[in-house]
Amino acid sequence: MSEAGTALELRQVRKVFHQGGVELAVLNGVDLALQAGEIVALVGPSGAGKSTLLHVAGLLERPDGGALLIEGRECGELSDERRTLLRRSSLGFVYQFHHLLPEFSALENVMLPQMIAAVPRGDARARAEALLRRVGLGERLSHRPARLSGGEQQRVAIVRALANDPKILLADEPTGNLDHATADGVIATLLDIVRGGGLAALIATHNLDLARRLDRIVALEDGVLVPAA
Repeated sequence: MSEAGTALELRQVRKVFHQGGVELAVLNGVDLALQAGEIVALVGPSGAGKSTLLHVAGLLERPDGGALLIEGRECGELSDERRTLLRRSSLGFVYQFHHLLPEFSALENVMLPQMIAAVPRGDARARAEALLRRVGLGERLSHRPARLSGGEQQRVAIVRALANDPKILLADEPTGNLDHATADGVIATLLDIVRGGGLAALIATHNLDLARRLDRIVALEDGVLVPAA
């Protein structure tokens, strides 16, 4: 069992891919303990396996070895159905590209994950509206993604990830598709919401300004995590 307060823990996690008969160990014994309320930056060169690590931690891919615990519970061997339910209730995801559904408004995009989780429509709407107003999008509720700026789209994506009140947020280059000024605003939004809600967060980024604003930095090198300055 993980120690009290540990939201996410990886113990000697391995992930191997096979390409043309060659075995490629992308994760080669990753250890990580992420505490509730802690925001950690994950850095490393392109191709090092940061996205793979996030996918394993987020129950999108199964590890090939080691243990994965969410709030003290071993999750590596859960059934696909249980993994889906746990992702829906405990995990939030933010990606470099917002992946908003273009035919739906900002409000509807944030309502959808709640309705999938069987939240009543009225409650889903109220929470979605409150979240969007919190990030300064109260005048954009009915706008579809095509009518929003890049920064506005990413703010919608952030609050969509938080719609079901997850315990853990996993973000993969959340500002990688934005200019510097817009990225600063999105970072401020992200950190304000995550810290205000006491979430645990693991954020993969090449943005060193962002990384230095987080609680600590870990680097993925040769398939393992090491502390970074």
